[in-house]
Amino acid sequence: MIDDLDKKIVRALNENARKSFREIAREVGTSVTAVIHKVKEMESRGTIRGYVPDVNPEHFGLSLAAVIAIRISQGKLLETQKKISKDPRVVAVYDVTGEWDSLVIGYFKGRDDLNKFIKNLLAFRYVDRSVTHIVLNVVKEERRVQV
Repeated sequence: MIDDLDKKIVRALNENARKSFREIAREVGTSVTAVIHKVKEMESRGTIRGYVPDVNPEHFGLSLAAVIAIRISQGKLLETQKKISKDPRVVAVYDVTGEWDSLVIGYFKGRDDLNKFIKNLLAFRYVDRSVTHIVLNVVKEERRVQV
């Protein structure tokens, strides 16, 4: 169960996941030992899944973001999604409701890179159709969950 101290600690980590346990303890008003215990507990039960840097894809030559809707046939949804998720350009694969079966978000070097990705995707045995949306501007993109 998540308690108020857990939430305070996660808020502190959301600000800066590289903060020391001592800094977090001071911020949330508890002991360093309590913070260490709480963080380890949240990690072990999967509440905190990891710590990653917030990287700008453009600095790595990935200047084109795309959202791709996919229709997958013959009940091979999970198998196909797992195959798609192995591509390093793919940052998210969502199982969704509605007209489409899955949404894929990816970062690409440019139009040619995206074109190759889509052609490869459409060659997958159970992918029937896709619609690609190229991202023009990012208004908000946040990986952290606000608690």
